[in-house]
Amino acid sequence: MIFKDDSQNIFHFDYEKIEARETVIKWLDDQKVPYAPCMGIASENCLEPYTGNLYLDVPFDEGDESYKKLAEFFEHPDGSMKFDDVVFVYCPLDMAMKNAHHDEPGFWDDWARNF
Repeated sequence: MIFKDDSQNIFHFDYEKIEARETVIKWLDDQKVPYAPCMGIASENCLEPYTGNLYLDVPFDEGDESYKKLAEFFEHPDGSMKFDDVVFVYCPLDMAMKNAHHDEPGFWDDWARNF
């Protein structure tokens, strides 16, 4: 779940003030949908701050009841989003794990030494 900011200034993105994010979190809590803060895909070329993205622990399966509930909340029947400043995205595990080596002990220390 990605939240958009019209200011285009990622370094001053105040995700806590996005009304739709508050609405989404309240709905997720009310529906007992598991979620967690989530960073974007890491890059060794730049460091980005946390911008309020959320990982939703729901399978991407249109036959799954929990997925159907999410889709009904976030999307119109034609698939367009109900919220202008929210993007409902699917990131396959292999893509999410592309930079898992960043989590290895010493990776960022070595990266900084060679910067």
